[in-house]
Amino acid sequence: MRVGKNARLVARQCVAALATALLLAAPARAADPDPSDWPAVLDAAKGQTVYFNAWGGSQNINDYIGWVADTVKDRFGVTLQHVKLDDTANAVAAVVAEKAAGKDTGGSVDLVWINGENFVSMQEQGLLAEGFATALPNWEFVDIDNPSVTTDFTVPTEGQESPWGGAKMVFFADTARSGAIAEMPQDTDALLEWAKAHPGQFSYPAPPDFIGSSFLKQVLIEQAPDAAVLQEAATDANFAEATAPLWAWLDAIRPVLWREGRDYPQNYPAMKQLLGDGELGIIFAFNPSEASAGIAAGELPDTVRSFTFPGGTLGNSHFVAIPYNSSAKAGAMVVADFLISPEAQLRKEDPAYWGDPTVLAMDRLAAADRAAFAAIDRGVATLPPSGLGPVLPEPHASWMTRIEDEWKRRYGG
Repeated sequence: MRVGKNARLVARQCVAALATALLLAAPARAADPDPSDWPAVLDAAKGQTVYFNAWGGSQNINDYIGWVADTVKDRFGVTLQHVKLDDTANAVAAVVAEKAAGKDTGGSVDLVWINGENFVSMQEQGLLAEGFATALPNWEFVDIDNPSVTTDFTVPTEGQESPWGGAKMVFFADTARSGAIAEMPQDTDALLEWAKAHPGQFSYPAPPDFIGSSFLKQVLIEQAPDAAVLQEAATDANFAEATAPLWAWLDAIRPVLWREGRDYPQNYPAMKQLLGDGELGIIFAFNPSEASAGIAAGELPDTVRSFTFPGGTLGNSHFVAIPYNSSAKAGAMVVADFLISPEAQLRKEDPAYWGDPTVLAMDRLAAADRAAFAAIDRGVATLPPSGLGPVLPEPHASWMTRIEDEWKRRYGG
């Protein structure tokens, strides 16, 4: 049956009216809180529960997050729930699944401890809230001259992450068995020679363990023909040439590794135990205070000391980010802001609580705060910040995925 012109017009008007009615009836998606209007953020945050997805494998870190939770509850009325992860990728997967299901509000992850490949993945997939970090009140104290607080594995953070701690690769040796720290290797070439002279006394965790993968990046940066290419995305064209010296180095060291490279420590705690038991002579960590913490806990002998390479060792910052569909964005901003306060950063850098390097610039702090940081008892085996040496920047995140796959093919079978 044909429909007349007037009838079709009436039909279109009815459909338009129905669509308008449905739009008006649908719940409006609330605008993200504006951190430049901080009083409004504080007001909106009161009574919110923030589900903070963060690694839960360390008691001192769990205790620190517990202290943060108590503090933000008392001061701001925000309830912080630590969702303990064994892999940050699990939190990313949860947000991916929610987006696929169309759950663009009321998400299960409100704040996530993140950096590196996971950040790049979330940013590329549109899984993060709009930039907020640089508008937080405590941002004024952040060391913005450190490029690792505004880029993550070479990718600009665009304010979508707020830094809350630093990391720097540091080596540890038992001077009672391995010799004076002044005699320790000064770069990866010297480390290879040391390992040949001390067979079985060195190893590294098998990738994709974070510490093991970080060590491979240290070797890669030092051995690559042109380290500048590592700041670009890895491609089929540049990968083979840039990584050839890495595989040559690993091939050369493998016969003199612990257990001749037939087995690898599972992670840093496993390496630490091997150093304590006298099986390894040199180990490494991404936290400069780990040796002192191990001594204090009775896990390492008090003759262990720290050293770094004069030419630099790998370093980065780690961050917190807010997923795009967080149900408590205001509360998450309040927590992120507290994490970069001088008070929270001071406690975080203190080895009695965590020992994680601060992301704050000392010259931006009040005199009393500077004095408090200077007075931290870092422990007998911890290098002062001035002794950590230059920071080697992380390669682009795409390099590590390819390197881990190739390492597994070559050495993981």
